[in-house]
Amino acid sequence: MLKNVFCTLLLLGTMWAQSSAPAKKSSANEDVLWQKLSNRITRIANQTDGVVAVSIVDLTSGRELALNADHVLATASSIKIAVLAELYRQSQQGGPGKAKLDDTYVVNQADLVPDSYIMGGLTPGTTRLTNRDLATMMIAVSDNSATNILIDHVGMANVNAMLDSYGFSHIRLQRKMMDIAAAKQGRENVGSPREFTRMLAALYNGKLLNKSLTDDFFKVLSTPKESWIPRLLPADLQIANKPGSLDGLRNDVGIVFVKNRPFAIAIMTGYLKNGTKGEAAISRIAREAYDHFNALAINSEYGRH
Repeated sequence: MLKNVFCTLLLLGTMWAQSSAPAKKSSANEDVLWQKLSNRITRIANQTDGVVAVSIVDLTSGRELALNADHVLATASSIKIAVLAELYRQSQQGGPGKAKLDDTYVVNQADLVPDSYIMGGLTPGTTRLTNRDLATMMIAVSDNSATNILIDHVGMANVNAMLDSYGFSHIRLQRKMMDIAAAKQGRENVGSPREFTRMLAALYNGKLLNKSLTDDFFKVLSTPKESWIPRLLPADLQIANKPGSLDGLRNDVGIVFVKNRPFAIAIMTGYLKNGTKGEAAISRIAREAYDHFNALAINSEYGRH
């Protein structure tokens, strides 16, 4: 019976579930607000062409709002969050064969690929960078050469093994950046919104890294960047996110650190006729989520400031 209900909810496209984090019992008032948030997000998705898939996790209660959240779509540059997580995990493990944040790399002209606006301007054979420097370039300006070098340093198979070890089977790193031939062969980098928010929740809750490395991970991920989750949000709000963009799709994945009520959010789109409209949908959904969690943060359980 429960299985049938679950399948029905998936077909309807929107549902609520509990994340792996310990759940706090919600009040009847919160249930009303949650239903209204779900309705507003569904309305935005229905107004946007293509597929819109959303997962939002309340990092205080563990409650999840999901719209098509198990749909597997191309990640574009949002996959770089998984590469970053594996770099920090290996640095924590230490030992032979493990990539470390302070390992150094000398820029090599042969490593450069398109859309590498920082790496392409550095002096080959002279400029020396740490893996953490490369990670910052990967996140802040989505530098594809820096990303590919880090993939070589941590190992593509190790990224996927890490994901498997935490049960994230939908998120797959299957090619380097700008490897058009691999993409045409079907080796695309893919993921689902639910697994992205659960990965971020696990990182936030210290399940992957120690506190020091967790803090630094989110510091790097919070580097200001051109993206869509922050577009309609307060300028001084910490947002640790990584967008992704390819023809026909726009994604943005991250944590919004609302004071006293942070939340993880993953919005993935595909089959878009107009990428700009996909970007606008992401920004509107993020704003609806922010307004919801901010209201919970500034009001008592009885609804007053």
